Amino acid sequence: MDADSLSGAWDAGETERFLESSTVPLRVACRTPDDEPWLLSLWYLYRDGALWCATGADADVVRYLRHDDGVAFEASTNHPPYRGVRGNGTASIDFDPEKQLLRELLERYLGGTDSTLARRLLSPDREEVRIRIDPARLCTWDFTDRMADADSLPD
Repeated sequence: MDADSLSGAWDAGETERFLESSTVPLRVACRTPDDEPWLLSLWYLYRDGALWCATGADADVVRYLRHDDGVAFEASTNHPPYRGVRGNGTASIDFDPEKQLLRELLERYLGGTDSTLARRLLSPDREEVRIRIDPARLCTWDFTDRMADADSLPD
């Protein structure tokens, strides 16, 4: 991540720490082959300057990203004080026959692979792909100071 591609409240180190530690889903926007906007949420890992997501090989988003690899994305907290990272970039897709990324995501988001959901996702009959998002531009925000008393507000 270079300084020219980053703007907002955090420097590169703070941005990377947030992306590495946050377990909110990544909201990803792309375009369908009919040029309609499409938005979905995916689990992610931040590694080596890229955002990594996993999904089934037959998911609609795979077809959409193969048609147009341009994406926008956002990872942000769901409760006050709001803070996060948004940006845009390009996505690439490759098969993950051993489902290694999916296993890492299950550990990160569910704490392991011992659940009905994990067993279903790891089924040998299910083909898995990795989506790599290479950010071109990142913007961060952090409303911690201006929302200092927000934790006392009702949901």
